[in-house]
Amino acid sequence: MTARPEGTASADVATEPRMKSARIARIRETLRNILSQRSAQVGIVILTFLVFSAVFAPVLAPYDPLDPLTGPDEPGRRAEPCIHAFYELPILGAWGCPETEPETYLGTDGNSRDIFSRVVYGGRLSLPIGPIVVGGAILIGALIGSVAGFAGGMSDNILMRFMDILLAFPALILAIAIVTVLGPGLVNSLAAVVIVSIPLYARLTRSAVLSTREHDYVTASRALGESNSGILRRRVLPNSITPLIVAGSLGIATAVLEVAALSFLGLGIPEPFPEWGAMIGRDFNSIFTRPLLVLAPAFMLTITVLGFNLLGDGLRDAFDPRLNR
Repeated sequence: MTARPEGTASADVATEPRMKSARIARIRETLRNILSQRSAQVGIVILTFLVFSAVFAPVLAPYDPLDPLTGPDEPGRRAEPCIHAFYELPILGAWGCPETEPETYLGTDGNSRDIFSRVVYGGRLSLPIGPIVVGGAILIGALIGSVAGFAGGMSDNILMRFMDILLAFPALILAIAIVTVLGPGLVNSLAAVVIVSIPLYARLTRSAVLSTREHDYVTASRALGESNSGILRRRVLPNSITPLIVAGSLGIATAVLEVAALSFLGLGIPEPFPEWGAMIGRDFNSIFTRPLLVLAPAFMLTITVLGFNLLGDGLRDAFDPRLNR
């Protein structure tokens, strides 16, 4: 067994702190580039507000989102907003009510449940959906794309042709078909959206791997005898992750909308749990008689998608080397 030269070992020990400090400097520079983008700043502010409202939903919501309110209104009646401070005001008196009635800022739904409480609690279900779906799709898609791009040949043809088959169907139609086969429910709807999102990240990873594997440092690692799995894990994938981060941040908004669409059709989160898409689907016929039943969850869904899209735009601009020279 050949002993390692003493000078080489000491040089490696001396190099480790410099590599660590360089890595920290790159992370700081990346964060500085992200926070310097106006769209990313706005997106972070919106998402911070949404996460704050979801985390502190028990404090912000005046009622339990699953329980009907007890009051003079008949059970099952959609009531207008009831705000005690507006009771004696001439202009806003239509939304006012005496203190003997329960106060509801947005009114109640058909089951006499407080809309405001359900909208606030809905963030606890709707917000994590996007990151969970995109995270699962990236893990599976990156695995498929990296194997296809690095191995090439027959493996590349088989895997990519299967991805092409999935891409041939409209994403939402394919998700509806998968949920119809698996059965409605939160887990099945998430699995369906993950499946339809995999081809995008698989093709993106394959493209990045095909470009990265031709670099000189990959050729040098192969000449030094490093295994193919080691080259893929330590050389190729870390240098191909940036496009996935950008695409994933933009894909979160799409995943939120797709799961909300499934819930709108009654294939997602079941009653009585509050979820913005399900709330819109349950009361969309009341858009002209009780518009707040639809507009309140639709507004929250809109700003959620807007926040993730703005953050994704900021990440794309921050990671674009042509904009950071």
